[in-house]
This record gives sequence, structure tokens and C-alpha cells, in this order.
Amino acid sequence: GTSDPYVKFKLNGKTLYKSKVVYKNLNPVWDETVVLPVQTLDQKLWIKVYDRDLTSSDFMGSAFVALTELELNRTTEQVLKLEDPNSLEDDMGVIVLNLRIAAGLLLSCLILLNERCERWAHFTLGHLAVSFKCTIFLHLFIASKTSLNLGHVCVFMRSVRLSDALRKNQLWNGVVTITLLEGKNIPGGGLAEIFILLKLGNQRYKSKTLCKSANPQWREQFDFHYFSDRKDMLDIEVWRKDNKKHEELLGTCQVDITALPMKQTNCLELPLEKHPGSLLMLVAVAPCTGVSISDLCVCPLGDPSERQQIAQRYCIKNSFRDIRDVGFLQVKVLKAVDLLAADFAGKSDPFCVLELGNDSLQTHTVYKNLNPEWNKVFTFPIKDIHDVLEVTVFDEDGDKPPDFLGKVAIPLLSIRNGKQSCYTLKNKDLERASKGVIYLELDVLFNPVKASIRTFKPREKRFTEENRKFSKKILSRNVDRVKKITMAIWNTIQFLRSCFLWESTLKSMIAFVVFVVTVWSVELYMVPLALLVLFAYNFTLVTTGKVNNTQDAQASKELMGLDEDEDEDDKESEKKGLIDRIHMVQEIIIAVQSILEEIASFGERIKNTFNWTVPFLSVLACLVLAAATVILYFIPLRYIVLIWGINKFTKKLRNPYAIDNNELLDFLSRVPSDVQ
Repeated sequence: GTSDPYVKFKLNGKTLYKSKVVYKNLNPVWDETVVLPVQTLDQKLWIKVYDRDLTSSDFMGSAFVALTELELNRTTEQVLKLEDPNSLEDDMGVIVLNLRIAAGLLLSCLILLNERCERWAHFTLGHLAVSFKCTIFLHLFIASKTSLNLGHVCVFMRSVRLSDALRKNQLWNGVVTITLLEGKNIPGGGLAEIFILLKLGNQRYKSKTLCKSANPQWREQFDFHYFSDRKDMLDIEVWRKDNKKHEELLGTCQVDITALPMKQTNCLELPLEKHPGSLLMLVAVAPCTGVSISDLCVCPLGDPSERQQIAQRYCIKNSFRDIRDVGFLQVKVLKAVDLLAADFAGKSDPFCVLELGNDSLQTHTVYKNLNPEWNKVFTFPIKDIHDVLEVTVFDEDGDKPPDFLGKVAIPLLSIRNGKQSCYTLKNKDLERASKGVIYLELDVLFNPVKASIRTFKPREKRFTEENRKFSKKILSRNVDRVKKITMAIWNTIQFLRSCFLWESTLKSMIAFVVFVVTVWSVELYMVPLALLVLFAYNFTLVTTGKVNNTQDAQASKELMGLDEDEDEDDKESEKKGLIDRIHMVQEIIIAVQSILEEIASFGERIKNTFNWTVPFLSVLACLVLAAATVILYFIPLRYIVLIWGINKFTKKLRNPYAIDNNELLDFLSRVPSDVQ
């Protein structure tokens, strides 16, 4: 129900000026001043309005002004009807502007229009029909030279402050939590695999695909951003996938989020429209705080009293109040230096996109600049302290998708509070350095108890992304990673075998004595104690510098690093029809590629836990092992197993809508693999 409008001014087919984009606003105000040169008066000034998307721009209509109709040195109000010959709409709206044409290089007093144009437009984009109302405010001043000599062009941006529209319409003020429980009597569910698509605005989630069943149970949770000023409906689609991977829509249903009460969990059984069957789910709408965009002079943590208030919210005594609110992140996006030139003129129109999990905010665009200064402050609520902040710099490219300029990824646990840092921009895969650097200042405040509890719960699911594709590079890398882990296990087996075969008398004698003493004296509580000793041993190696955590990362980079020649080989292979030749087995290859990655990542994460790669997680593991040692020392094993079994058997009775999870796997999912 919104648009991202901008305006282009053209003479003789050339774009002389493009206004900035006002994002997600029905009443955009550009507040710009532009001076355009005119060689002769027998020309038409074209005004074209576009709606900008990240992938493309939608044409919203155009109009023109014949310069011969304008009186010299007199401000003229023009009411221009927007037209689009390719649109079925008769009324594309009008645009109202004031123009003033002046002889020579006279820059008369600027009288800016505060009139507005209200318009209704309707576009059909693929299967998506969007109707929206747009109000446009245009401020334009034209000074021309009547002689044939080309004068000059002056464009004045009166303010680089983030507009209230851009600031407001990025900020969500609530979270919609959907717990997808189960389906009942799904048509055709017993013949094919079932999955669910959930859509709220431009946010999309895809559930896991379940085996053939007419009553599938998902037990999954999804979080959507909620904008109280929008009337978005939650669209739910039920799909099935057969053995040939053909997908078929089985049914749909909708939920009006605005009709649900706040701060309350609603249990809904939704019948499918025009089809039998229903879905059972929990829907909760809760307010959200901590999201903001501001200028440097009014940053939240810059005010001592506000900083104290935020720090108090995450102090230890508030550890069990609002468990999901783990912390607070403030990012100052200051400037970038020496960016890649993306335009033919040797310049770029850079803007930044900041992403933390599914949360995303964006700066304004600085036009025609390779050293932009944004000087904006962004704040995010932290839901998982193990998330990674990604800052991506793009070049705005008008009607075309934005060009990628560089990216940095910063784990929250690696942030040094209050220190301005310079980060080298990297390519999309973060494997090689790109051109340019970006200056950021980061602050993170979090509650360690809440962060620890969150570590043993499932990670937040990401919005639906593109399907993974087969890559010879990734497959080769994953094979090498699995081979490395396999060799480590094989070498251990060979060592034990050599002890049994007495290949070395001294080694076998020592191993025999250790075995007898261990078996004779071992108690169950000594198992976690032994793991604690291993943690302590590796900690001493890391602190003394005998082992460097970056060694494995460097080895992983060697696996990842391929020359440009290999990339060219991949491209040539694609040209020769490699993808066509393996099309029939592509999904199997992708599955093998993914399984190899999971195996390799699992082994590397266990190793990196003991290697203190992430000290927070290693300390947390030590605390759990210490508690396990004490419990096993004082409590007999049979009681522990009994308590565990009773908890498992009664969990469904105590909470019918509980989501099953494995705490150990959830913990390991936070430990980075070597590639990460």
C-alpha cells in the first residue's frame, strides 16, 4: 500500500536531474533545489515519475512542459496530467509544479511550490496486484540561457538529513509471532509432502517440508515485523510437492492482524478457502522497542541518562524479565572512503543497508560521491547475541537493480564499545577484499543471563531466500572439510591400534597403565570433569600463543580461495551446458553438498568450542560442565535418568503447544564453523 517515488527531469532524451527517493511514503517531500541549463526554448522538459524497488523501478507516468509556453522571469504554475501509453488506467493522476525560466545565468529568488498532486494508480506485477495512493510534492526551479552556448548545471541539495518519511516507514513497532502447529485433513496430504508459505507484506517464511500425512505437525515458530499504520493481511498458503518435485497449491487462508488483541496469544483454527482441511496455529502481537534512526547529535547512547536507563534494563537483576529482549545495539554509520566507481562518470550513488538477522534498516543515498558521509545512528533490539551485523554498500542505479559495492560482517560478540573502527569492504561471499573502507562506531549492551538462555533455544529462522544452487567450488570445499575430519578420526583409531599391537613398547606400556587405572577408578562425574580439563588445557595454549585460532580460518580460506582462472573455468563450463547435462541429478548433488557441509560444520563447531574460538560460548560450556560434574557427584545416575524421562513424557501434557528442540544442537549452532 506504499510507494518509493522519485522524479527524473529530461531534455532531448538526456536525464539532467534525478530527485532522491522518498521511501514508503504516500506524502513524499523532496525539499530539493535544482538549476538546469537550456540551450534553446524549442524543447520539451519531460517529467517522469518512478516507483523504486531494489530490483527494478516501476514507471508511474510522465508529462512534459513546452518551454516556449513559459514567460521570461515569471513563475508559472503548471498542472500536468501524468500519462502512460502502456497502462490500462485512464487517470494516472496529475503533478503540480511551479517553473521559472530566467535569461542568462540569472538565479532569481526561489519560490518553491507547496502544492500537491494526489493520484490513484494500479499496477499488476506478475501475480501481485498493488493499489496505492500517492501524494507528490515537487519543488523545482529552472534557470536557462537563451543563447546557443551551453550554460551550466547547478544542483543544490538543501538538506541531507534523513526525511521523516524514510525514517518512519522503516521502523516497525511490533512483532507478530506465529507458531505453526499442525494441519487437519489436508487434501492430498497423504499422497505428497506438505509445506506452508506465510506472507505478511514483503516478508515471507517457508516451513519445513513434512512427510506424507493428511494431519502434518510442524511445531515451528516465525517472527514478522509489524507496522501498526499498515493494514497488511497475513496470507497463508498450503503447498504439496510430489516425488517429481512438482509443486501444487492446495489451499489458502488469511488472518487480519489488526483485529487481534495486543500482548495476547490467540489460538486460531483456520479453514482453507474453497478446500477442505484447516490449520491450527498460535498468533501473538507484541509491541517492540529499540528500533530507531537518528542523526549523530541525538544518538540514544550519547545521552548519559538515556544510556543509564538502557543499561539498567539489561542489568543482572532484570535477567528474568522479558527473556526475549536480550540486548541493545547502536550503530553509527559515519562515512566510506575510496568506493568503487559504478557510474560511467567515475562516480557512485552509495547507500548502506544494515541487517541484523531479519531486521534491516537503510541510510539515505549520497549522490555522485566516492567518499560519502552519512553520519546516521541506527539502533536494533538484540534477540540473539550470536547474530552477525552485516553492513552492505550499494550504488543506487535508477531504474535498474542497485550495484553491489562492498560488504562487512561483524559478530556482535566481537564489538568493542565506543571505538570508531575502519572496516575493509569485501565481496558478496566475504572471501576477498573489495575496493574501499567504511567507518563505523558500534556499541552493544546485553544481559549475559538472557543471552545464555537464548543460546540453548532454536535460532531465529531467516526470511525465505533463493534456493541453493550447485557449485563445484562449494562441493569441493565441503569434501575437503569432511576429509580433514575423517583423517583426524582415522589417525586416532590408528594410534589406538598401534598401542594394541605393541609397535612401540614404551607407548603401549603407558597406554596399558592409563587404561587400567582409568577403568578401575573412573566415576561418571569424572567425564564432564575431564572435558573441563581439556578446556583448561586449550585455554592455556591459546593464552600463551602456542595455538592460534586463526590457523583453521586460514586453512579454510585456502579451501575457499579459487583463482580467477577457476572462476572462468566455471563460466566456460556453464556455457558448454554443464548445468543442462546434470539437470536430472542436480537435486541429489545439492543434497549431497548440503549433507557434507552439515557434517563438516558439526565437527568443526565441536573443535572450535574446545579451542575457545568464541570465549563467551566456551565459558558457558565450562559452567554447564562444572554444574554437571557437581550433579553427577552428589546425585545417583538413576535419579537423573528418571527425572529426564519424566520431563520428556510429560512435556506434551504440560504444554500441548510446546516446540521440541535439542539444547546441545542449538548450542552448537551458535559456534562458528571454520568457513564462517
